[in-house]
Amino acid sequence: MSNKILITGSAGFIGFHLVNKLIKETDWQIVGLDNINDYYDVNLKYARLKEAGVEKEDVDYNKLVKSKKYDNYKFIKLDLTDRENLSILFEKEKFEYVVNLAAQAGVRYSLENPYSYIDSNIVGYINLLENCRNNKIKHLVYASSSSVYGLNTKQPFSTHDSVNHPISIYAATKKTNELMAHTYSYLYNLPTTGLRFFTVYGPWGRPDMALFLFTKAILENKPINIFNYGKMQRDFTYIDDIVTGIKGVLESIPKPNNEWNSDLPNQSSSISPYKIYNIGNNAPVKLMDFIEAIEKKLGKKAEKKLMPMQPGDVPSTFADVEDLINDIKYKPETTIDYGISMFIDWYVKFFVNNK
Repeated sequence: MSNKILITGSAGFIGFHLVNKLIKETDWQIVGLDNINDYYDVNLKYARLKEAGVEKEDVDYNKLVKSKKYDNYKFIKLDLTDRENLSILFEKEKFEYVVNLAAQAGVRYSLENPYSYIDSNIVGYINLLENCRNNKIKHLVYASSSSVYGLNTKQPFSTHDSVNHPISIYAATKKTNELMAHTYSYLYNLPTTGLRFFTVYGPWGRPDMALFLFTKAILENKPINIFNYGKMQRDFTYIDDIVTGIKGVLESIPKPNNEWNSDLPNQSSSISPYKIYNIGNNAPVKLMDFIEAIEKKLGKKAEKKLMPMQPGDVPSTFADVEDLINDIKYKPETTIDYGISMFIDWYVKFFVNNK
């Protein structure tokens, strides 16, 4: 497989790691795309770009920038809502594969600014789908989320169960992405694969994520907010396991499921080239154990502020990844202690030692 791939959200956490894995491990020609919005500190996004050889001073809107470190990587600052320039990019670059990781992220922020989620996750997404079908893309892989499980309580969460009761606008947009993808798979024979991510963590992570917030607060001797009075558990998944899984899925183009039964429809496949996977660690961790691992690595105790559950949040997530294991031999191997240690080493180097 030696192809041209577009990775949207390439200055984001997961996109950054995927780009760096592919440019180092493959000969694929890769174009990264990101609008570099200010949802969180843009300096972190530019620092990620620099790791891939793209300098901040070279970045300008709708300008393709060649990496100074890797011959097979270029970057463009572009918004998916920019229909005209997105279409020009597709026509010019002639992509064969697309990985869509661009989205307005965050459950809690969606309660404050729902319109940004519609613009990015719905309007931008339909523009991407249109370009994928008009340019005969071989495979679209896109980010969904464990948040689509909403009010579901049966665990582990299975892609074979319905997800019709989201409890945040963010989750609703991700469910919408899956529905839109199926429509394009059915109408235009566009192969699509949706990945429901489960609490991804690791170096270069987002500042609004729990591990980042907890580490920062403990180092600054500030209290940490622990919701649902600590009675939470998450299927924390290390970033290296995630991007290994994405690469495996990218190379595994879905085919129509000839055994699909419309009387008893399988939610994760279709008579169209459409597939949905959970991508998680398959091993939920109690939040208090997660915090204890952070304290152990830092050598400091956290001042804990126990608080009620936040709107839009769920008490527990647990991914059933059996389909991903069967189809691409997915095998998450990173322990919580190792993953947290790697994050904190990066955090200290990037934020503390650089002061």
